[in-house]
Amino acid sequence: MDFTAGHLPVDLILFGMIAAFLVLRLRSILGKQTGLERRGVPPSPPAARAGRGPVIEGRAEPRPAPNDRPLPDPTGPTGVKLARIGERDRGFDGATFLRGAEAAFRKIVQAFAEGDRTTLKANLTDAAYNAFDAAIVAREAQGETQRAEIRNILQATITDANLSEQGGLWLAAIDVRFVSDQISVLLGRDGLPVSGADATTELSDLWTFERLLNASGSASGPNWRLANARSA
Repeated sequence: MDFTAGHLPVDLILFGMIAAFLVLRLRSILGKQTGLERRGVPPSPPAARAGRGPVIEGRAEPRPAPNDRPLPDPTGPTGVKLARIGERDRGFDGATFLRGAEAAFRKIVQAFAEGDRTTLKANLTDAAYNAFDAAIVAREAQGETQRAEIRNILQATITDANLSEQGGLWLAAIDVRFVSDQISVLLGRDGLPVSGADATTELSDLWTFERLLNASGSASGPNWRLANARSA
């Protein structure tokens, strides 16, 4: 069979054109394997790419940025009390305080679960620390362990504030209500739940933070510390 130029059989030319077309068509549909692609790994779900919060009972909870937390009405009772604190503490800012309170909430919850007394002592008043430490001691004596994981903080709201004079110093106190999606469960020696739930649960807590201010309008001693924590 003669393959010299100008003498190619018509049927071979047609077959070659068809084959080339099929190769190009398949590449356009399937893409080209580069060797760098991860095989067998499904793509991330759309919700994960969008950065939405976890789905709780069939609803997706948004993750509001700390800057979006609402502050009390400046003309309302709590807003007026915060303004009084600001008059005594020239560096006080409600939004900055709330961001710090939210960070402290996460840190303290985790430290209590892990029995991290160093972190607790640095972030709690003496009375609050003694209460937390007593709970840890009782837990350790029973061979129990605490599991805690904050999945999302849905709300962080200042609900009240107070400023009182104590022996030449001023004690500022601010109540913050936290609503969070958490896993919080106490496990016994056998690893079985003693209390709480090994599932995401919406919890509401009311925490009181305190700070001592001196007469010159600046902080005296440590920064804001947790003085009281209870369910709300």
